[in-house]
Amino acid sequence: MDDLDKLRRTLGRGLLRARSRKGYTQAEAASLVGLATTVYGRVERGGMLPSVPTLYRMCTVLGVSANVLLGFNSAEEVVLPPSPPEDSEDSPEMRRLASTLRTLSPSAIRTISALASAIRK
Repeated sequence: MDDLDKLRRTLGRGLLRARSRKGYTQAEAASLVGLATTVYGRVERGGMLPSVPTLYRMCTVLGVSANVLLGFNSAEEVVLPPSPPEDSEDSPEMRRLASTLRTLSPSAIRTISALASAIRK
C-alpha cells in the first residue's frame, strides 16, 4: 500500500466516523458538503481524495478537524464552523441561511436537506 492509498483510506475512515457521529446518511452529508452522493461515497470508501476546498467544507459540515480526518491527530476534535469571510461572494441571504443552519440539530438539517432536494427537482 503506497502513501496515497493509505491517505485515501485514512480520510475515508475519518469521514465515516464523523458522519456517523453526526447521524447523517451519505446522501445528507454529500448534500450539505455540495457533492454528488456517488462522489462523497467514493471519498468515504477511500477511492478518491477531495480537493482542498471540498475537504474544508467536509470538516465544517461534519464538525471535525482536518488533522483528525487526515490521521495527524487521533483525538476526535470538534471544530466550530467558521464565519464566512466579509468579502464573500455569497449574497446576504445565503450568509443568513448558512448562519441559521449552523445552529440547527442534525435532524432539523436532514429535514431541510430533504425539503431542498424536493424543491430542486
